[in-house]
Parts: sequence; C-alpha cells; structure tokens
Amino acid sequence: MGRVIAIANQKGGVGKTTTAINLSACLAEKGKKVLTIDIDPQGNCSSGLGVDKDEIEYTVHELILSQCSLEDCLIENVIENVSVIPSSINLAGAEIELIGVEDKEFILRNYIEPIKDNYDYILIDCPPSLNTLTVNAMTTADSVLVPIQCEYYALEGLSQLLHTINLVAERLNPDLYMEGVVFTMYDARTNLSLQVVENVKDNLNQNIYKSIIPRNIKLAEAPSYGKPINLYDPKCAGTEAYRSLADEVIESDNE
Repeated sequence: MGRVIAIANQKGGVGKTTTAINLSACLAEKGKKVLTIDIDPQGNCSSGLGVDKDEIEYTVHELILSQCSLEDCLIENVIENVSVIPSSINLAGAEIELIGVEDKEFILRNYIEPIKDNYDYILIDCPPSLNTLTVNAMTTADSVLVPIQCEYYALEGLSQLLHTINLVAERLNPDLYMEGVVFTMYDARTNLSLQVVENVKDNLNQNIYKSIIPRNIKLAEAPSYGKPINLYDPKCAGTEAYRSLADEVIESDNE
C-alpha cells in the first residue's frame, strides 16, 4: 500500500515545494511509483514538475468541489514514474467555498484512499498556512514531513505546526505521525546554519533526517525550466542531497 506523506510548514519560503518536487522525482528515479498532489494555490509544485497550468482544464480545486472526477484531473507520468494532481490559483477561494460542506476535512482522503495501492508514495505539497486544505492533507496522510530553513527564526511557528499535527491525530486521523524534519537552504559558509541545526536538534524531540539540503543555485534555477533537480543537473549538490533524502525515506519504510 502506498505511503502518503504531507509536506507541510505554515511558514513560506522554507523549501517546502522544492522538497515536494525533488523528493518525488528522486523517489521515482529509484523505481518507485509516485503521485504528487499540489494543494497550494500558487501551483508551483505543478509547474516545477513540468505541468503547463494554462493547458489544464481540471485541477484539485474542481476535485474537492466535486466538479470533476479524479481521473479528470490526474495527469499520468509527467516525468517517468511521477503522476500529478495539479493546483491552480482558484484554490485560494476553497476555504470560503467549503463553508457548510459536511465532512470537509475528509474530502481529499475520500478520493485518495481507493487509489493508494496504485502508488508506492503519494506526496502532498501543502499551502504555507494551517487552513482547511492543510487539514485535508493531514487527514489523508500517514505522516508529515517538515522542511525547516536554516535561519534564525527556524523554530518559530514550529510548535504551532506540531500542535496542529497532534490535534489532527487526536480528532481526525489517529494514525498520523510526524515523519521528520529536513533542513533546507543550508549554507556551509555561515556559522548560523550550523547553529540552527544544533539548536533544533537540541530542542526538538523528533526524527531529523541526516540529509541536509544545501543552498544551491541549481535548485533555484530548475523550476523555471519545469524540471526537477535530478533532470536539470544530475550531478549538482542539490541532486545528491535529495537522492540521499529519498534513500532515507525508503529506508524508514523498512524499519
């Protein structure tokens, strides 16, 4: 059965979408069948995997409003072994459109549960907020992976996110657990990055991945070409880091 991982952090700019794109691609590169679900209205995960947002009729927005079927919005093999349910800016109004809808926290789960067996991994790129969309991701997911930027305010807001994860586990999805924390935008030239990593390790009683994602110009360039990093530059430091993270995610399945 496929494992569903929500990639979440209510802070923007922490490498969440970059992680969703590149972890998907590196898992696929290792022969895993992956479905990536973009529920961030910005839709950057969709375009970063090569989806032309102007060319698609149906997205996750229409899906959660029951205006299309799963088959209508599922795009198979955008790259080898990676399929995508794309997003669009229309999703920004979902919070209001879902007012009064019964069991609105479980809409996504009801669509994904029947197809879990078709994939090894299902990754969900969450919006940078703790709203109905993020809760939908967490009720669908088995676990939550949290990217943390190596900067001074890294721990700020993290307790709120952990509180939300615990609430969802308590009230909506008792099987949900914290997958772990992955450090992003690590700059080996600064003492700050090192201090942040040590600080989080000292203060956070969570699984912390050994793979650390560096601040890397190629990682920043790749989305503008609609390619994940392993296809854009197979040998750069960013590619090596995400391949290493993919290995760790696969290994955690075998424990």
